[in-house]
Amino acid sequence: MTIVVSCGEPAGIGPEVAAKAWEATRLPLLWIGDPRHLPRGTPVAEVSGPEEAEEAAPHALPVLARDFGPGAMPGEPNPVHAQGVIDAIADGVRLIREGRARALCTAPISKEALIRGAGFAYPGHTEFLAHLGGDVEVVMMLACDALRVVPATIHVPIAEVPRLLAPDLLEGVLRITHASLRDDWGLPSPRIAVAGLNPHAGEGGLMGSEERTVIGPVLERLRAEGMDLRGPLPGDTMFHQEARAGYDAAVCMYHDQALIPIKTLDFARGVNATLGLPFVRTSPDHGTAFGIAGKGIADARSMIAALELADRLSKRRGVPWRR
Repeated sequence: MTIVVSCGEPAGIGPEVAAKAWEATRLPLLWIGDPRHLPRGTPVAEVSGPEEAEEAAPHALPVLARDFGPGAMPGEPNPVHAQGVIDAIADGVRLIREGRARALCTAPISKEALIRGAGFAYPGHTEFLAHLGGDVEVVMMLACDALRVVPATIHVPIAEVPRLLAPDLLEGVLRITHASLRDDWGLPSPRIAVAGLNPHAGEGGLMGSEERTVIGPVLERLRAEGMDLRGPLPGDTMFHQEARAGYDAAVCMYHDQALIPIKTLDFARGVNATLGLPFVRTSPDHGTAFGIAGKGIADARSMIAALELADRLSKRRGVPWRR
């Protein structure tokens, strides 16, 4: 069964890295988009559905062709393409829901182009996929060979983090992370390290109280249920090699606390995996990179890693759509 790849922003590097990733892996992929947007010379096999992709994939990139209208100009997103980009994502989810594909790997989108061209009503990919999955609660994990991290709050100002960091939010993030590590990553007893919010994890209340009033009580409650949770820990001592050996994933309190260490350890091969969906979804951990689009120099390692992770997780899960 195939892995669906949504085209992403046609004016970005998504089509290029998808073609390079197919060339490197020859996995049974199904790329959904306008084949005119792929790099010139890409071997393409236009198919009518995912059932034909596995046979075609060793020789050409299987494409479920969509007509996006005008051609794409590298680095210059065209709002006319917006609805096609959105539909490619929705079509991929539909194929998985129908049991015809087993995972979704999404190329980067331009939220600005989608809003301008189609009134896109979601902050990003993740929220749109959560809606398509049944309005479920989801968590963003960034993963590489050396580290898995989950930010409890994501794209919000630092000043807003203490207010947003409510017990219910943190408990939900920890439950989803724990369940995914157990069920999808195959870890029967996941070990999760949890960062504090403040320097030195609050230094006993001298540098902040959230560790004692919010984070600590949530951890105590979930430990009583049997979860292996370490923390709250000082964020500055969680990510060296010896510390990382003691846990399977780290839950952090805000965006940069989670993303700086993983991008430092493996900038080129980080993968974004959405936990909590009824299906497997991964994506490369980079954006549209308009500045290098169309030049043939885009690094496809993150897309390759995203496809390989989608392949492993979906095989372990066993069913395309977990209800």
